[in-house]
Amino acid sequence: MDVSQYLEIFIDETKEHLQTLSDQLMILEQEPENMDTINEIFRAAHSLKGMAGTMGYKRMQRLTHDMENVFQEVRSGNMTVKSELVDVLFRGLDALESYLANILETADEGTEDNDEIINTLNSIADAATGKTSGEKPAEVAAAPAPEGNVPDGGAKYGSIHITDFEKNTFEKAKAQNQNIFGVTVYLQESCILKAARAFLVFKALEELGEVIKAVPDVQDIEDEKFDMDFSLVYFTKESLDKVKAAVENVSEVKEAIVGPFEIVLDATEPEVKPEPEPVKEEPKEAEKPKPAAQPAAAKAAAKPAEAAQPAAKKSTAKPAVGRTVRVDIEKLDVLMNLVSELIIAKNGLVSINSTEEDTKSDAAFNEQIEYLESVTTSLHESVMKVRMVPIENVVNRFPRMIRDLSKKLNKKMELHMTGEETELDRTVIDEIGDPLQHLLRNSADHGLEDNDERIALGKEEVGNIYLDAYQDGNNVNIEVRDDGAGINVDKVRNKAIEKGTITAEQAENMTDKEIIDLLFRPSFSTAEKITDVSGRGVGLDVVKTKIEGLGGNIECKSVMGEGSSFIIRLPLTLAIIQALMVELGTEKYAIPLGSIETIEDVLVTDIKYVQTKEVINLRGTVIPLIRLDQILDIEASGNETESLTVVIVKKSNKLAGLVVDNLIGQQEIVIKSIGSYINCSKMIGGATILGDGEIALILEVNALV
Repeated sequence: MDVSQYLEIFIDETKEHLQTLSDQLMILEQEPENMDTINEIFRAAHSLKGMAGTMGYKRMQRLTHDMENVFQEVRSGNMTVKSELVDVLFRGLDALESYLANILETADEGTEDNDEIINTLNSIADAATGKTSGEKPAEVAAAPAPEGNVPDGGAKYGSIHITDFEKNTFEKAKAQNQNIFGVTVYLQESCILKAARAFLVFKALEELGEVIKAVPDVQDIEDEKFDMDFSLVYFTKESLDKVKAAVENVSEVKEAIVGPFEIVLDATEPEVKPEPEPVKEEPKEAEKPKPAAQPAAAKAAAKPAEAAQPAAKKSTAKPAVGRTVRVDIEKLDVLMNLVSELIIAKNGLVSINSTEEDTKSDAAFNEQIEYLESVTTSLHESVMKVRMVPIENVVNRFPRMIRDLSKKLNKKMELHMTGEETELDRTVIDEIGDPLQHLLRNSADHGLEDNDERIALGKEEVGNIYLDAYQDGNNVNIEVRDDGAGINVDKVRNKAIEKGTITAEQAENMTDKEIIDLLFRPSFSTAEKITDVSGRGVGLDVVKTKIEGLGGNIECKSVMGEGSSFIIRLPLTLAIIQALMVELGTEKYAIPLGSIETIEDVLVTDIKYVQTKEVINLRGTVIPLIRLDQILDIEASGNETESLTVVIVKKSNKLAGLVVDNLIGQQEIVIKSIGSYINCSKMIGGATILGDGEIALILEVNALV
């Protein structure tokens, strides 16, 4: 069975399950008794194990299986959650992410077995089940009630041995008025993928209740070590008929026999007291008994996985995994309707072209053009909505990162996030993760003080880092701030003078804001030692370059002793924007409307000079002028005028005036990449094709100001 066609689905769903595990483990560490969280973790691990097995990724399946064993012991109440346990589980999670990274690169999980993690997990699970106590747990035999329920498998499945703990679980289920059923499932003789069908049966039952025991045990079912039938002990609040129907609804199930299940003492073993387990030689790894069955633990089929494995292993090429966006079906319906409207508009224009009466034709043509414009605008808005992805997809990994940094740096800290539902274009989402990660690591390492220092300053011992996202017009703002020491402006100023970045004379005339902006200069840092976590200033130039490459900007605010704040402003989309079209000489350029503050007609006599640079005084604000024709090497028109047309643009809190020859007007433009074949200046952010087929370059305001 070739499962390569399912690789992309496997990768997407694995990412979701790994993120769920990470999120829920974070919650579990804070709320060890939260059963909802424990159950959610178990379900995610169980699903991941089944998927890995079906795809033939044995190492991934084995590691997830052993993690699942530990989750089951927590779920059963045999062990409590401690920070050390969470550390081990997170190491297992990191190993799974490493497997996934290998699969993304080569379609193969790699050769790392992670035996050290697996052995640690197994020892934790063994200790929880009491295997080290030297005593054999008491057993009772469980048999079907007189109605005949773990059905006529008779001698084969008529007696199921359960532990004392499982017996207590039965009693709890009865106290909660749950039905306890014995279920035996018979598969059709023609069934090829027995384990896969067993998995589907387990999945169907999970939706209605909880599988407590399986015969043969779960691992044997996964390995297809059973004939054409298997039995289960099942808790549910649903009726017998509904359970039976759910099982028989699975394809290739021949029959399901379901009935009440009761625990009775085995007459052949009356009141046998537990005896010390005889000392015997430790079995080899392959001979070790499998752990007791976990609820619904037949998620994947090992046999089909083995069949699929050669197909997956043969290819060492990078799998063709696309960047996907999950879309609500209603959004697709809207797109389909709009495309239908476009076809209608096209047919209308064709029919007008065939009419002979010019007057009627012109009126109808204009009407169809207006209709077409309305449809394309709606289509644009709908496509934008389809491309939008919640920023949650990026930020949900950061709580785990802050937790690890807290332990590594020995600082108590918490991450508070708001606005995770804020949406950004998928192309922006893909690029914003690294800059945010760097800013958060900066806050943790150099922003927050040590625990003792915070207490001495009268602050809470636990430092706070905030990540807030919110929409602001056509932009999305993301703010990373902390309540730490803030930026020492004097230290930055002295370092800048020492490095020769600025002179002492320049420093005297610079505001605190301008001094702080020096941190975004390449290779500028005030850190006395460089750590493997971060250095305040190291890499901030890279962050700035990345943000500006996305058409956004970043600024920093800081108050000494109170903390720092980095504010990122990003456009909602990078595909279609509103722009002001202008002329420079004989060439046309586009200026993104989101960067424009105002348009002014400035008299030449009002232009002043500050340090040999042209500036204007606009309502009390001094604004530098930028002669675009000189910067872009465009031949001047040669017409001397008494006034200049100046487009005032803004970047963060900075203003600048772009001198242009003529204004054409506002227009919605589609941004096209110039590509790597042309050595393009950073001042050009792309190109667009105008209605007459002419190409206009798009000015990058962030690079100009």
